[in-house]
Amino acid sequence: MIKDKNHFQLKMGLLSLISAIVIIGVFLIPAMKQDLSYHQFSDQRFLLGIPNLLNVISNLAFFIIGLFGLIYLKTDKNAAVLASIRFNYSVFYFGVLLVALGSGYYHLTPTNSSLVWDRLPMTVAFMAFFSIIISEFISEKLGELVFIPLIIIGLLSIWYWNYTEQNNIGDLRLYVLVQFLPMLLIPLIMLMFQSCFSHAKLYWYFLAMYGLAKIAETYDAAIYDYFQFISGHSIKHILASFGCIIFYIQVKKRYLIKGKS
Repeated sequence: MIKDKNHFQLKMGLLSLISAIVIIGVFLIPAMKQDLSYHQFSDQRFLLGIPNLLNVISNLAFFIIGLFGLIYLKTDKNAAVLASIRFNYSVFYFGVLLVALGSGYYHLTPTNSSLVWDRLPMTVAFMAFFSIIISEFISEKLGELVFIPLIIIGLLSIWYWNYTEQNNIGDLRLYVLVQFLPMLLIPLIMLMFQSCFSHAKLYWYFLAMYGLAKIAETYDAAIYDYFQFISGHSIKHILASFGCIIFYIQVKKRYLIKGKS
């Protein structure tokens, strides 16, 4: 028992150390403005009376899976979710649903101002997902405890970035931290701790879809030049929505193995 407790404390200490190093490292970097070339997507076709059509409608899957997830949680009282953080799962699915609206709105007229509405729901969904991982792999109580602070930090990162842009300074560092640190910690948590649910390996597929989505985003123009009908950014939306679909399927298939205190 003492040995298990020591192992747990060692793992938590390692995660805390990594977090501290990353946080310090990010804020040692000079403030970064949003590069305005970010808004210049390769596929800017005006189709069916809609500007940037494929970048807009490729968000539709987020709305569908977000809605399905909310309906599932509402109608199935025996859904394989941790009861004390059931609200966290609902916030995740609601955030995913809103990503469709926020990202769709942004891609109609890509600017820093509209980008706020793209990043807000995405950050809420991401922070909710991080709290779910903490609850299922480390401690249900810890996941419940950090949920509100994570959401606040996520929202604050968007507000702070937008505020600094409006004051002609531009500082993305907190937002970068909110995006990068959980994606570093989540795989480590999954390797170091055991999930309280079956089918936990499907989380790796979720992360793989996220990674592939980021690659597609990076090679937006190259992909569009190659295919001529779809860009890397549209594919990014599709791959990221596949990740959400995988999570939805996982929750429907899995069952509780052991509780996390």
